[in-house]
Amino acid sequence: MTRLLALEGVSKSYGSLLVTDDLSLTVEKGEALGVIGPNGAGKTTMFNLVSGAVRPDRGRVRYQDRDITGLPPAERCRAGIGRSYQIPHPFGGMTVFENVLVGATFGAGRSEHDGTPAAVEALERTGLLPKANRLAGSLTLLDRKRLELARALATQPTLLLLDEIAGGLTEHEVNELIESIQDIRAEGVSIIWIEHIVHALLAVVDRLVVINFGRLLTQGMPAEVMADPQVREIYMGIAVE
Repeated sequence: MTRLLALEGVSKSYGSLLVTDDLSLTVEKGEALGVIGPNGAGKTTMFNLVSGAVRPDRGRVRYQDRDITGLPPAERCRAGIGRSYQIPHPFGGMTVFENVLVGATFGAGRSEHDGTPAAVEALERTGLLPKANRLAGSLTLLDRKRLELARALATQPTLLLLDEIAGGLTEHEVNELIESIQDIRAEGVSIIWIEHIVHALLAVVDRLVVINFGRLLTQGMPAEVMADPQVREIYMGIAVE
């Protein structure tokens, strides 16, 4: 496989709080990587470092063999890094289609003429095309999650970052979301998925990474990682005997 993304010893502090501590990990082209860890472990900060929302105090971010450590978020998005957010914040007064078109145009750096087919395709892939003309503010939680995914897909990413996109959904809704993400992955999009709903991750990802106190605790095949005594104690609250 070919390496798509590499974090190389990245660290980030806010004052005296060290949020990411010498973190290194890689993602291969076509790979789906799951990320778990307790609240406050530094998972979302890791996404911020990848997407360019924050810059590391130390270390480098490499994407497609290019050092993008100093690249702003808009340029990273146009280079192929798409992102969804844990809490959806759609433009409530705009239609579903208009929300996705923002991703397809401003996010991807295309004209409205060129971005419209990408927006329509993203709506089809997430099951939102029948609701394209509804106001985004009227959507259910599941459909707002789908809209968050559709906006990211409209940028036509090579690497898709999913931040707890299954949170707050019913079991049936989670299963529908898993199917959507499996379809996206089958189309060759590489994925990094932060999620607390572990069975959703295990249905999709090839490899699992555990972060604790901003550091890489362990990584490997999902079943092996979930059986690790440290993971069971730190993440699942099961004491090691």
